[in-house]
Amino acid sequence: MSGGTNKKVYEGKKVTVTFEAGLCRHAAECVRGLPEVFDTGRRPWIRPDGAEAERLAEVVGRCPSGALQYELVDGGAETRTGPRRSGATPSGS
Repeated sequence: MSGGTNKKVYEGKKVTVTFEAGLCRHAAECVRGLPEVFDTGRRPWIRPDGAEAERLAEVVGRCPSGALQYELVDGGAETRTGPRRSGATPSGS
């Protein structure tokens, strides 16, 4: 199957991570940043409860392709999608 989006959801107690395989560039920022959460040799390969939600959100934010996204379960107000671009941050205050 090719051409469509293949988004998978990995739910944790404090954070939910989604992964879109079609966007992934295999830069391995996630695997290097949090190998205890992102382990391609394990199924499921993403274990959101393997690290603190804040740290996981930081590593997901480094994904250069935007294939990884997260949503906080508690308070769910913060969601980060897509790659970080040139240091710009959303100003939704």
